[in-house]
Amino acid sequence: MASLPGRKILLGVTGSVAAYKAPDVARRLIDAGAVVRAVITAGGQKFLPALTLTAVTGRPTATDAFDLSDGSMPHLELARWADAVLVAPASANALARFANGAADDLLGAILLVTRAPVFLAPAMHEPMWTHPATRRNVATLTTDGRRFLGPVDGALASGDRGAGRLMEPADLVRELGKALA
Repeated sequence: MASLPGRKILLGVTGSVAAYKAPDVARRLIDAGAVVRAVITAGGQKFLPALTLTAVTGRPTATDAFDLSDGSMPHLELARWADAVLVAPASANALARFANGAADDLLGAILLVTRAPVFLAPAMHEPMWTHPATRRNVATLTTDGRRFLGPVDGALASGDRGAGRLMEPADLVRELGKALA
């Protein structure tokens, strides 16, 4: 098991059917000793209710960059709080937005502000993963210092098999622990 005692991990969840694995990722991070907060995009909420992540982490899940009702600026506060950011799953759309510096939602704004290492765990259908546009986005993000965890070959939501599967939660947490050691 990975060891992340006291590490503050911000778990980002984007719009992918693999979002159902995010609560397991959060639980395994906590079991490894991490303190976890979550942020979920509007697309992610189509697959997973924010309340599920709140229940698993024991902390409110951030959803809105423009909710300033408590006087805070959530993108700044969360970006400064995190020792590392793990986006799992990171959809093809999210990778494109991140590669282009889009800050039109909370997660995109956090990634522009944070000084913490950012790990992206892609999940998408193989033709999306291998598409030239996605390959360019991955190259840009890599040049920008973002690190990729996966994807792996395996069964995809469509029933096909191929590259594009989100790494299993235990593997993600183990690889994150190694990278942060």
